[in-house]
Amino acid sequence: QVELVESGGGLVQPGGSLRLSCAASRRIFSSYAMGWFRQAPGKEREFVAGINYSGESTYYADSVKGRFAISRDDAKNTVSLEMNSLKPEDTAVYYCAARYSRGHAVDVIFDHGVDNWGQGTQVTVSS
Repeated sequence: QVELVESGGGLVQPGGSLRLSCAASRRIFSSYAMGWFRQAPGKEREFVAGINYSGESTYYADSVKGRFAISRDDAKNTVSLEMNSLKPEDTAVYYCAARYSRGHAVDVIFDHGVDNWGQGTQVTVSS
C-alpha cells in the first residue's frame, strides 16, 4: 500500500499563488500516473490535473488550464501542483491521487479509477 501525504495548503487572497506537494511513502513513480483532485463543500470531487508515469504528458481541467501546473520529481518521490491567479472558486480540499498506469493519455487514465488517495489539504481563496 502506498501512502500519499499532501502539504502546502492554506489561506491566500484572490490572485495569489500556492504550491501543493505530495510525498509518496515509497518509490512508485516508475509505474504510476499522479494527479490532483479537489472537493468543494457540497460538491463532488473533481479532477484538477494529472501527469503520466514518465512526466511526458500532462492534462488539466478547463477551469485551471493556464493557471495551474503539475510536475513530478522521481528522485524525491514527490508530485507538486503550482497554483497561480487563484480565484475564490478554487477553494476546496485538494487530494493527491495515484493510478497504476504506464500510459500517456492522462485525460483518460483517471477515468478508470484511483488506486491511492492522500488525506487532503485545505486551500481557501478569500480576501
